[in-house]
Amino acid sequence: MAYVINDECTNCGSCEPECPVEAINEKGDKRVIDAKKCIDCGACVDVCPVDAISPA
Repeated sequence: MAYVINDECTNCGSCEPECPVEAINEKGDKRVIDAKKCIDCGACVDVCPVDAISPA
């Protein structure tokens, strides 16, 4: 199951470099996770300062 980024995202970008499969990209005013690329590792969750990332 992939992770998702909710509307609490502040687009700080701290999650993007943590993703080992480059599944996180900027889209508009927030980051999004490509569910097809996400390997469900959770690396992005721990670095999000606003807890905007959760399992789908």
